[in-house]
Amino acid sequence: MKTKLTFLGTGTSQGVPIIGCGCKVCTSEDPRDKRFRSSVLVEYGPLTILVDAGPDFRSQMLAAKVRHLDAILLTHNHKDHTGGLDDVRSLNYVDRNVVEIYCEEKVLNSIRTEYSYAFVDKKYPGSPEWRIHLIDDRPIIVHQNKKGDLEWVHDVGYCHRMPDGSLIPTDGHIISEAEKCSFEVWEEQMHQESAESPIILPIRGFHDKMPVLGFRFGDIAYLTDMSSIPESEFAKLKGLKHLTLNTVGYKKHHSHFSLNEAVELAGRIGAKHTWLTHLSHSFPRYEEFCRELPDGIAPAYDGLVLE
Repeated sequence: MKTKLTFLGTGTSQGVPIIGCGCKVCTSEDPRDKRFRSSVLVEYGPLTILVDAGPDFRSQMLAAKVRHLDAILLTHNHKDHTGGLDDVRSLNYVDRNVVEIYCEEKVLNSIRTEYSYAFVDKKYPGSPEWRIHLIDDRPIIVHQNKKGDLEWVHDVGYCHRMPDGSLIPTDGHIISEAEKCSFEVWEEQMHQESAESPIILPIRGFHDKMPVLGFRFGDIAYLTDMSSIPESEFAKLKGLKHLTLNTVGYKKHHSHFSLNEAVELAGRIGAKHTWLTHLSHSFPRYEEFCRELPDGIAPAYDGLVLE
């Protein structure tokens, strides 16, 4: 199945440049050294999927000219990965539909606190409209999010247009279990040319001691904010064309791979190409950094497209 991944952001939680920093990387004029918070846009078969919606969500959507999303997948609940979720309101208006968000239950619990106004019974007019699908590390089936029946009513908010023409305010907090399948079913679909509802394979990792998820889309895997991967997950990473791994610096880090750890892990997984993301200003400027890395491994940059 055809897969295209575009890096919308490749920086750490502070982005690059960092506010107030005058280092050579933060003052670089190379656009590849300008990094939004980490996020990717994936075109997987018929689907357009966003992985993580951090504080730069609005700028990233405008830069990539995104007009529609079928789903947003969240890797974990840290602010640099969820801080832009309020801005999906624009997609509610354009698609006249809720935005489909896939996340683990602990991430939902965090979102409930951070965006409490989106979960109350009587919502403030204009609050984002979401449908939360709860996931774990089992393969998930994602469907297209087609144009819906939401209508904007001034001073009321979004309402559903009923067959008799009446308008009913949304309940605003739809939560359900995502549609899941077995690893074997996912393997079968990998050999198909196309699928109306592609299967996405979550990859379990740990961000220090926090369980997080990466995702595999066909022959491309995206792993960010990890410092370890359980042995059981390596079977999910066989036969990759492109692999993305996070690293924040040269020194060992409690919640991210160091550069040496990322290079070693890339060698073990054996993808044809490995791309580094969640990069900090502690690495050299882009061109110099490229020269440091082994063949087959390179730093990603905002706007880079993988196919």
